Amino acid sequence: MPSLKLYNRQRQHQPSLPWLRKVIKAALPLCIAEAKSAEAPLLNLEEIEFTIISDAEISRVHAEFLDDPTPTDVITFHHGEILVSADTAVRQGAEHGQTFDQELALYLIHGLMHLGGWDDHEEAEAKDMAQKQESILMQVTAQLL
Repeated sequence: MPSLKLYNRQRQHQPSLPWLRKVIKAALPLCIAEAKSAEAPLLNLEEIEFTIISDAEISRVHAEFLDDPTPTDVITFHHGEILVSADTAVRQGAEHGQTFDQELALYLIHGLMHLGGWDDHEEAEAKDMAQKQESILMQVTAQLL
């Protein structure tokens, strides 16, 4: 099981890091169970690092690595680095009726699913991925209550 690290590198929004650490620790085995293949990076990593950043920073990384200068919710690197945007979580959480921390938790699980070999570029797989990550989030948050 890889070690998990969570950092907040933005100052505008204050997530509950202790709760989010519990979420990712509980979600990890569920995401491992959903890995799409034995070659999925998630199955072989020693460490996974989650970093919460601003829209400005995620836009910079998005432009540098994916040639798209717009903000996004999650960027996952196969070496085990997952970047999530706090600003996007605030906006999209409000649109979906979720708290900031719930939306961030979904993004963290989304990143783990990407490491598990899931891709959300095709509609059918994106739909399956979304259903699985929502189910994992529900299971985990029920456990933590």
